[in-house]
Amino acid sequence: MSNDTIAAIATPPGRGGVGIVRISGPNAPAIARALAGELPPPRHARYGPIRDRSGNLLDQGLTLFFPAPHSYTGEDVVEFQVHGGPVLLDLVLAEALAQGARLAEPGEFTRRAFLNDKLDLAQAEAVADLIEASTESAARAAVASLSGALSQAVNALHEALVELRCYVEGAIDFADEEIDFLTEEAVGARLDDLESRLRDLRRRARQGTLLQEGLKVVILGRPNAGKSSLLNRLAGRETAIVTHIPGTTRDLVRERIEVRGMPVHVLDTAGLRESGDPVEQEGIRRAWAALAEADHCLLVVDDSAGPGEDEAQVVERLPEGVGLTVVANKIDRSGRPPGPFQSPLGPGVRLSALTGEGLEALHERLAEVAGLEPIAGEGTFLARRRHLQALEAAGAALARARQQWRHGAGELLAEELRAAHTALAAITGEFDHEDLLDQIFSRFCIGK
Repeated sequence: MSNDTIAAIATPPGRGGVGIVRISGPNAPAIARALAGELPPPRHARYGPIRDRSGNLLDQGLTLFFPAPHSYTGEDVVEFQVHGGPVLLDLVLAEALAQGARLAEPGEFTRRAFLNDKLDLAQAEAVADLIEASTESAARAAVASLSGALSQAVNALHEALVELRCYVEGAIDFADEEIDFLTEEAVGARLDDLESRLRDLRRRARQGTLLQEGLKVVILGRPNAGKSSLLNRLAGRETAIVTHIPGTTRDLVRERIEVRGMPVHVLDTAGLRESGDPVEQEGIRRAWAALAEADHCLLVVDDSAGPGEDEAQVVERLPEGVGLTVVANKIDRSGRPPGPFQSPLGPGVRLSALTGEGLEALHERLAEVAGLEPIAGEGTFLARRRHLQALEAAGAALARARQQWRHGAGELLAEELRAAHTALAAITGEFDHEDLLDQIFSRFCIGK
């Protein structure tokens, strides 16, 4: 497949001032000559006519040529930059395909960059993460990953693991010597150092995962407790309809907010109560279904009344792993001060969705339950859940390695060190599997 020449529109669907058709592969220069008349000097833009096979003018635009290996994919790459109309872009792409290119698959340009050693796997994933970043913090962290921050940290652990593996393997090979190298404290000290560095990397990776995936929060409560008002206050705009009539919200209302640079996906739900209205009953059913997929629940109560039996039943029905914050709303009426407090049902925050007083305390609470830490500057990089799982697997292997070292089982110690190395190598793609690559790059947009 790497011998094919691929082409795709590299700009988003729709109309714009500029649109780009990207071509990569051995036939890219010939296609550029066929459409633009001549090939521009490497990394120089040439402005001129772009024509179809019959010589008809398609547009006046820019042609750029990036010869291998100094290109994004490591292959010969040509880009046509023309006016960004979808019909025009389709015509230019059709001409490229007619000249021998084939339509690129999702993520195929970046996959070729990975296969040609222009990027490692963590950097390749950061390309998609940067495109999909929903907050400024996530975008900056994705740039750090694309620049190699995560890869450099992982590679440093690789090198330390290789050194320890070499030492252990050597000790096993010379087991007949009078000195038992495996019993030396140097092995324990190296294990201590590896585990310490791995814990720090896992902590930073968890922060990166939060910046990418965020927190899923469901707002529950009785009718007229102020759930929709809270959603509107969190979103900073009128997202949900607010009235004094109980049961106004009957379906899920979704909104994405940002807390300390972390995306928080908030769902407002129908008020929980007994109802004979089939539409409202369906809304309540959807509320419970949404809670099953959430990370955290905001249980809204009227601060003047406090939680009652209905709220206690909600807490009893919370799915395992879903956290709880009791939001005591309407302090503008109760007169109580805003901020955190301890409710009989669990940790809570007092606020007024009407005035916004106490909202900052709720932001702090959400950051706390998510585990978000103030890791700033170059220490922040974006990580995916699979990266975190690989780091956890490496940590478990090192813990087992320590046990084998204490028992003097040299061969088993070496095997656990190899398992830790393999887990880390999966992050950067040093040891990759075709099905893993298919899964990763199939989620990219076409043209990237």
